Amino acid sequence: AAVALARAGYEIVVHASRASEALDETLAAVRAANPACEHRALTFDVCDREAAQAALMADVEKHGAYYGIVSNAGIALDGTFAAMPGEDWNRVINTDLNGFFNVVQPMVMPMVRRRKPGRIVVVSSLSGVMGNRGQVNYSAAKAGLIGAAKALAVELASRAITVNAVAPGLIDTGMVTEEVKDHVLPAIPMRRTGTPEEVAALIAFLMQPEAGYITRQVIQVNGGLA
Repeated sequence: AAVALARAGYEIVVHASRASEALDETLAAVRAANPACEHRALTFDVCDREAAQAALMADVEKHGAYYGIVSNAGIALDGTFAAMPGEDWNRVINTDLNGFFNVVQPMVMPMVRRRKPGRIVVVSSLSGVMGNRGQVNYSAAKAGLIGAAKALAVELASRAITVNAVAPGLIDTGMVTEEVKDHVLPAIPMRRTGTPEEVAALIAFLMQPEAGYITRQVIQVNGGLA
């Protein structure tokens, strides 16, 4: 998503929980995709409300309010609900759902004060739309994101700031095991997994000025799985 948005001409602020080779590679790819902008990276734990606010507000003070936010931090700790440790519930809710609040909430008023159009894209999941066995914690968090996005869209509509949720299905990333692929692929009409680039293309479109009348929507990228 960061690379797709850089190609579209945006200045990108990449986030990671900590400095890493993966973060360096992502930032390098963003810079290669759009050398004309001054891209940068922020590191903080999205579960740490005070750290998130401090890092984001310092960046806004230095560089100005953001035009758009892609809220996509997430983890999955799967297991049957009856045997689920409380810690697995808390970690998923804190990262996937509370992380949305910790990142987006401090940025809303600076975006409003810009008095210009803006975009917020929340990455949910097909699990949040239809529920998924062994993912009660993940489905709860991702469904919560959909409700939050729809409500925030109403609050910000008069400010020309759109809020939409993207709900990917089975996407070929490190979060998807071969066992999950074997189980789910037969139910997907397109008989394949999606790619991160296909999800990124939708996110990039929703950021464009042409998407200014699309808000409060949940758009699925799932190969026909329903």
